[in-house]
Amino acid sequence: MHDALKKEIATYEKRTPKSAAAHKRALERIPLGVASNYRHYEPYPLFVQDGKGSKIHDIDGHEYIDHNLCFGALMAGHCHPAVVKAVEQKLHEGTTFGMPHDMEWELADEICKRYPVEMVRFGSSGTEVTMHACRIARAATGRDKILKFEGAYHGLHDTALVSVKPKDPEYGDPDAPTSVPGGGGIPKASLANVVVAAFNNLPSVERRFRENPGQIAAIILEPILMNVGLCIPQPGFLKGLRDIATKNGALLIFDEVKTGAKLAWGGASEFFGVKPDMICLAKSIGGGMPLAAFGASRPVMDLIAQHKVFHGGTYNTNRAAMAAGLAMFREVLTRENYAHVDKLSKKLTEGYRAIVKKSGLQAYVASAGVNGALMLYPQEIRNYRDWTKIDIDLWRHYWFAMVNRGVLPQPYWWDEQWTISVQHTEADMDKHLAVFDEVAPALAAAQLERGALYVGAAGH
Repeated sequence: MHDALKKEIATYEKRTPKSAAAHKRALERIPLGVASNYRHYEPYPLFVQDGKGSKIHDIDGHEYIDHNLCFGALMAGHCHPAVVKAVEQKLHEGTTFGMPHDMEWELADEICKRYPVEMVRFGSSGTEVTMHACRIARAATGRDKILKFEGAYHGLHDTALVSVKPKDPEYGDPDAPTSVPGGGGIPKASLANVVVAAFNNLPSVERRFRENPGQIAAIILEPILMNVGLCIPQPGFLKGLRDIATKNGALLIFDEVKTGAKLAWGGASEFFGVKPDMICLAKSIGGGMPLAAFGASRPVMDLIAQHKVFHGGTYNTNRAAMAAGLAMFREVLTRENYAHVDKLSKKLTEGYRAIVKKSGLQAYVASAGVNGALMLYPQEIRNYRDWTKIDIDLWRHYWFAMVNRGVLPQPYWWDEQWTISVQHTEADMDKHLAVFDEVAPALAAAQLERGALYVGAAGH
């Protein structure tokens, strides 16, 4: 750990004693002291007091411009008036009945108008809907295997939790990655039914179909690989996947849990001009409420109607969540708001690039829709294994330095990205850039020093 990072962590600890105490107390009853593993980091996570618009406050009273936004689930920002009003009304009318209501059809219709699907079913989380999408694909094709990409995250079910963050040397051939469990408890039988390919590598995908003739039900992917910062599909890659899936009788599933609301008005299909067979939506479509959806063509979704595939869920279409979803589609995720956030995204991205160039930092800035990330690499990464070469301590230096100055630049973890909400302002971008301008020279100096140390170590 280099000296500048040690200094920033010491400052963090000095600023946030109440978070430290809250975490220590939570450790007695909650594993890692947090409700999701992704929220834990050393020395301890920030504990939040409240949020409003583009800002949050921690329990020590510090304000932050928030680009974490619950791992990208809050493109609406905090307490968006339209969402609050819609949810508040439903809370007084009853939340969950386990019976149908008109908002189900209304929200399904909104989704079908915007994305290339004809029918929709709902859930409460991204994990749920990617699980159901994989199951329906298997039923539709009569095949067991799913193809996913190394480094991609699609939730926490057994099919998804494969080769999410594999480590060298366990991950094998770069063109035919080994299926590696994402932790204990993943059955070997599940691993056998998940084949892994390399992102931005069409020959790798074609090889998997040759090796498993007539066995692969679907290709599932995030159209932009978002578990490695931001890894953009190279020209022709998504179109190539569409062609491979069609040629082999497999379904193409776009996991748009992160991209569906945050990339463009019509999601990745509009942004990239490629039509999948199925889409999965969650996070930002709910405006902060637990809401998810999956959709496909009528023949595929009819498998549910024909009782060939079972789908259920006690909390599906909870009325408060559905009200939030309708408010999102009708009042928040509008073309006018997309124009607003696109302008902010351009300002932030161009500002970062100018500061990177001025400071001499060896890095680039990836950006798509309201998503972006400072990528601490000398050239663009194209897949998971490229991403594994990041200098983690340098990234931690960036994150703690930004947080200590009132900007939460992204969720903690170097595989995440920033989100810009519809409630962010030009002034927020100006402050964000001013803070990065202050931090970047120290990052560049630390990078140069660490580079020299690595060269020296290699020389011995």
